[in-house]
Amino acid sequence: MTLNELEIADLLTEQKFFDFDREVTVARSPGRLDLMGGNVDYTGGIVLQSTVREGVWAAVQLRQDPMVHLRNPGAANFGWQPDLSLHLDDLNRADSLRQLCCHSEATRWATYVGGALHLLRQRGLGFTTCGADIYIYSNLPPNKGVSSSAALEIAVLKAASAACGSPLTGHALAKAGQWVENEIANSACGIMDQAAVVYGQEDTLLPLLCQPLHVYPTLPLPAGVKVWGIDSMTTRSTVSTEYEQARAAAFMAYTILCRQRDLHLTLDDAGAVPRWKDPLWNGYLSNLEPSIFRAGYEASLPEALSGAEFLQNYAHHADPFTTVRAGSIYPVRAAARYAIEENERIQQLTSIFRNWSTQPPDPEELGELMSRSHNAYRECGLGSDRCDDLVEMVRRAGPNAGLYGARMTGGGGGGTVAVLGADHGAQALSEIVREFGQPYGQTPHVFEGSSAGADSFHGEGFRHFAMQAR
Repeated sequence: MTLNELEIADLLTEQKFFDFDREVTVARSPGRLDLMGGNVDYTGGIVLQSTVREGVWAAVQLRQDPMVHLRNPGAANFGWQPDLSLHLDDLNRADSLRQLCCHSEATRWATYVGGALHLLRQRGLGFTTCGADIYIYSNLPPNKGVSSSAALEIAVLKAASAACGSPLTGHALAKAGQWVENEIANSACGIMDQAAVVYGQEDTLLPLLCQPLHVYPTLPLPAGVKVWGIDSMTTRSTVSTEYEQARAAAFMAYTILCRQRDLHLTLDDAGAVPRWKDPLWNGYLSNLEPSIFRAGYEASLPEALSGAEFLQNYAHHADPFTTVRAGSIYPVRAAARYAIEENERIQQLTSIFRNWSTQPPDPEELGELMSRSHNAYRECGLGSDRCDDLVEMVRRAGPNAGLYGARMTGGGGGGTVAVLGADHGAQALSEIVREFGQPYGQTPHVFEGSSAGADSFHGEGFRHFAMQAR
């Protein structure tokens, strides 16, 4: 469900957390559903995203003293600490802030909030002398692969920057969120999640080229077409070992190919996050043409490569955010193949949606594209048995039941399965959800419907409530 402004006003008033004689600034960010493209954002690919109906609200009221009080009542539902206080001095250093917020899993959620305030303070956009009271409300479940962390940091960045008179929007907002995730939360993500929750629109698909960020026109969902997400009930995270290994493997492949082509790598630290680039592919593995990769490069890459062997032969790893570990084995060829061929699949799917009204696609073609994408995740070490079960159940139901195809979303390794189908597929989907959850004694959460991105929240992405205490 989504909440309108009056419901949020009532919620905030009931909490007795703010002084309603003074202004409270509110922002909202939805979660996102990755229809296709997860894990090619950091290799410079195209991704195809939609938003979900669930989201995160952040309400900020500035204080006259240097204290920051955080309240997130929903955190208690997951065994986390719902309240935390910081001093502005705690925002000075990334390492000490990280240590303060991550000393326990119960307070890790505060890393995304504190990281947002740290960024604003470091950039002179606020929180230099005055602290704030910050209230978080969320109906977006965490660790489901639908970007709950991106929604949290974007909502806080939006509300806090606006409260300080320096509102962040658009590219600046998305890149700030990615910086918080990379630098403070130690999560090696690309910009897909943050851009999707900033720019997404209701009932549309959003194509993004992550080089570093180009936002294409949205694609309205064709009449009668729906996108759902089914929780596999297997938690996932972009700080998981599997995700980090898959990302590291992609950059190991890139490093090897640059060596083969004698391409000199240079560090570009002028953007929101640093990255290495070369004169041919500009640092983006997804820029390789699939035909050229298959003919000239694929066979030269090892199927599996130990970190020790890579470190022995390559002094440089072309990713500032992952570490090659000597004792790990990396799926180098599969990671490169995924970065290049997934980009090709997304271009095909984007073209299908763009031309749907004049050239309705064969549902079998849609299912095949999604199945190939899903299977490629497994080859990168990002598989999940429960996600496989859901994808197979959708495949068996098929287009005759109104379900075209399904695939694992986001970073893989669990989380949510995206399902593409027709309106009348809702009945078959309900049966799949019931059957899937029965052995576990649970009913999986279904993400159905969408909502506007952070930049579309009341036009400016935030609203000021000047309310009197009741």
